[in-house]
Amino acid sequence: MPHRSRRWFVACAIVLLQLALAPALVQAQEPPAAPSRLAVIWSSADPDVAMRVCFMYTHAAKTQKWFDEVTLIVWGPSARLLAGDKDLQAEVKAMAADGVKVVACQACADSYGVTPQLRALGIEVKYMGKPLTDMLKDGWKVLTF
Repeated sequence: MPHRSRRWFVACAIVLLQLALAPALVQAQEPPAAPSRLAVIWSSADPDVAMRVCFMYTHAAKTQKWFDEVTLIVWGPSARLLAGDKDLQAEVKAMAADGVKVVACQACADSYGVTPQLRALGIEVKYMGKPLTDMLKDGWKVLTF
């Protein structure tokens, strides 16, 4: 058997160590995944659409962790509906308690005269044109009910 130098054994050990660590090094170099984000635009004045479609999916998307971030946007006639319906208000409060961010369009709420009622529910009321545009440009998934 030929005589192997100590340098040869060290070189072999280094190569074996690099091969063993290669998968971990590749994983460590991958950038973290961007958070999955969903914006649900609720514009319908139909309470059945709210309860049986929009709210069910929106709430589940957050609680079942289908998306990391879930935002419900109260837009248009839904603002007036929400301001006057205690059952819908209870559902929105439950969603917010479970981590769904709830915002309402101020232009819409003002036009229906319900801005104070929505704010009293703890809903952030603000002009939504620019924030929604930013969400779209940032790659958010968007559903509209």
